[in-house]
Amino acid sequence: MLARRIYHDPWDAMREFHTQLDRMFSPHTDGETDTVANWVPPIDIHEAEDAYEVSADLPGVDPKDIEISLEGGVLSIQGAREAESKDDGHGYSRTERFYGSFFRRFMLPDTADSENISARTDHGVLKLRVPKKAKVLPKKITVEG
Repeated sequence: MLARRIYHDPWDAMREFHTQLDRMFSPHTDGETDTVANWVPPIDIHEAEDAYEVSADLPGVDPKDIEISLEGGVLSIQGAREAESKDDGHGYSRTERFYGSFFRRFMLPDTADSENISARTDHGVLKLRVPKKAKVLPKKITVEG
């Protein structure tokens, strides 16, 4: 009798957790209850002196398929990566890349200047720059007497 190997990906549980969180906190429209995202792109957020910098790994995603919106201080990034169709008759021996829709959402701090956010892609990485507001100095009020 041949022994069967079962492979377990320890990150499956984390991906499922992210999917469930996205589903919980994402609004559904028209009674739609389908999964919000098929995959979750990894994102780095860095705070510089004058801005917040967000980088999202989106290889293979056409920039026209990325939608970025800001509502109520919440920055949302969503889009889709189309599956590659290969019909060479050989099939795949392993597929690890995710296809379909993705969705990420972040609450911006009060210091973010939401009017001047910029976005660009560079070699499959979406780069957002969220400038910080100019610091407001405290105003001194004189008391008349």
